[in-house]
Amino acid sequence: MTSLPKTETLLSAAASFAASAIVFHSIAKDLIPQAVQQYLNSTARKISALLSSQLTVVIEEFDGLTTNQMFHAANVYLGSNLLVSKRRIKVNKPEKEKELAVTIDTDQELVDMFQGVKLKWVLVSSHIESHVASNKTSNGSAFSRSELRYFELSFHKKHRDMVLSCYLPYILKKAKAIREEKKTLKLHTIDYNGTDYWGSINFDHPANFDTIAMDPEMKEGLIKDLDQFTARKEFYKRVGKAWKRGYLFYGPPGTGKSSLVAAMANYLKFDVYDLDLKEVQCNSDLRRLLIGIGNQSILVVEDIDRSFESVEDDKVTLSGLLNFIDGLWSSCGDERIVVFTTNHKDQLVPVLLRPGRMDMHLHLSYCTFNGFKTLASNYLHIKDHHLFDEIEQLLEKAQSTPAEVAGELMKCTDAELALEGLIKFLQGKVRSIVL
Repeated sequence: MTSLPKTETLLSAAASFAASAIVFHSIAKDLIPQAVQQYLNSTARKISALLSSQLTVVIEEFDGLTTNQMFHAANVYLGSNLLVSKRRIKVNKPEKEKELAVTIDTDQELVDMFQGVKLKWVLVSSHIESHVASNKTSNGSAFSRSELRYFELSFHKKHRDMVLSCYLPYILKKAKAIREEKKTLKLHTIDYNGTDYWGSINFDHPANFDTIAMDPEMKEGLIKDLDQFTARKEFYKRVGKAWKRGYLFYGPPGTGKSSLVAAMANYLKFDVYDLDLKEVQCNSDLRRLLIGIGNQSILVVEDIDRSFESVEDDKVTLSGLLNFIDGLWSSCGDERIVVFTTNHKDQLVPVLLRPGRMDMHLHLSYCTFNGFKTLASNYLHIKDHHLFDEIEQLLEKAQSTPAEVAGELMKCTDAELALEGLIKFLQGKVRSIVL
């Protein structure tokens, strides 16, 4: 009777086999060209798909010269949700972005569950043998690609309709939310050296609706209006209107018009485009600038009442600005806000004020007691103080801007001393008004 091998012998043989397999795989990887490896892997997957009840959806990175939004959405979605247990991931640092971008690596099988259905993802990369030196993109720049990347999404074929109608749209929506959460806001200013006349830097303004000093009812009304605007994509489409909204901020200098724009940008996660009309050379340049503005953005035209004071014949004109905003620019983008600011609303021509151009007018005036309490909370971390009553009475007479009040509160970290300094400042303002 033949005796069975001992446990130690079996374990030793298994370890030897595993080690040999690893060595063989390493040698094969070094000796077999990458193109052949990719071909063998792809062929194996195709054979497996033919012998099973699985359906495979191929999502390529490009459709001709156009990027495939579904590919990039899947890359964002998988990179943010399915890499916790993976041993190999890809990390890069996009230019001008704060956070690292984490994506999946090639030939890594990732499994996702959606509505109880198991879905397998693999990122495939194949080498392109190109005999053409370069191609031209839609904007005229040259490029060449040496690899073709695409996702293979596999699942049971009975779930085909669910994947196409529910799962992939879900990924598009989820990826958009992930991008918006991680988005680094940009401040764009006119730069004639750029391809679209815009240059950008990171927008790090700290203003938000919790800290900005303005009338609480006005603030609440503005937030409600912004929420309604961003939620009404289908409404704008149904009624045949461009998805844009116009605001006019008016009031004395230092009342917080620029800070309010920053608060809106941080609240909506919208980029800011600062359009100084005096830097624009002509109406054709203005058109190019406006076309270069991206979606989910705030276009700011400050001091609109003074932008056309000394206009030459070949310079930008008010009619050029308004016609373009009402016409062509409105039809080539979504979710855009236009903010005009002025210190003197009464000096604006009526054509600027009609609905559709400036839908909501906000008067930002001198600092109120409610605005002061917000500033005191921000700068001194206090909600109440025995000097508040005196400050409230002075604010009713002093005509002091939020910027002036904030400047006084910043002079001292001690609340008592800071408030006493503010009282002296306000008393001086009142005396100057009386005189």
